[in-house]
Amino acid sequence: MKNFNLIVMEGRLTDDPDLKYTQNGTALCCFSIANNNDYYRQNERQEEVCFVDVTVWSKLAERCGEYLKKGRRVLLDGRLKQDRWQDKEGTQHSKLCIVCHGVRFLDRYSEEEEEHQEAGEAQTAAAQ
Repeated sequence: MKNFNLIVMEGRLTDDPDLKYTQNGTALCCFSIANNNDYYRQNERQEEVCFVDVTVWSKLAERCGEYLKKGRRVLLDGRLKQDRWQDKEGTQHSKLCIVCHGVRFLDRYSEEEEEHQEAGEAQTAAAQ
């Protein structure tokens, strides 16, 4: 039985996205976001930043590669995935990343970019 795995997160891109294509021509876009969280400790405001790697596939990946830039705000929905690997010294490593089903561009865009934003939202709704 499958378990429930859904994440919704907002953040800003830490760098420009990296758009690639697999051998069979499927688009793959990778980027990282910074998600800020404020809290108080002993009446003093603290800020915590969480950096998360993100993977987007297909037409939505192409749109992200074309229109997203470092510093832009996004709202992501997708699932968590744990990557595991072993380095040359034999040490085990792991990290959590987000595999996106939907990306909403939150910053203001030009008219052309807004048309692509609406098309991306329609594609996300159709996929769900």
